[in-house]
Amino acid sequence: MSEESSPPETSSPAGAVSEEQVRLALRRVKDPDLHLNIVDLGLLYGVRVDGSTVNVDMTLTSPACPSGPEIVQSVEREVGALEGVENVKTNIVWTPFWTPDKIEPRVRAYLGL
Repeated sequence: MSEESSPPETSSPAGAVSEEQVRLALRRVKDPDLHLNIVDLGLLYGVRVDGSTVNVDMTLTSPACPSGPEIVQSVEREVGALEGVENVKTNIVWTPFWTPDKIEPRVRAYLGL
């Protein structure tokens, strides 16, 4: 008889979404110009779950990014669709400033950077 191993604990208190679930949802948010998700681009700086409220700290490729409002709306739509989420707060931060070296190494290689 073999023992079943349980997966690592990624759940939150009953009814609350986990940080991992939020990060997975954020992989569906793409930069409309680059067609890459914001996680792989290194635009996601942090996720905090506080009950039914999710706080997303992220940046954009530049303060003048014309796609900023569209990206923020996508973040709020994707995270807000998760079960247990009632409120999404997206905080655009500029420190540290985004640079291409924040892109995931495998994506950087794909882009030839």
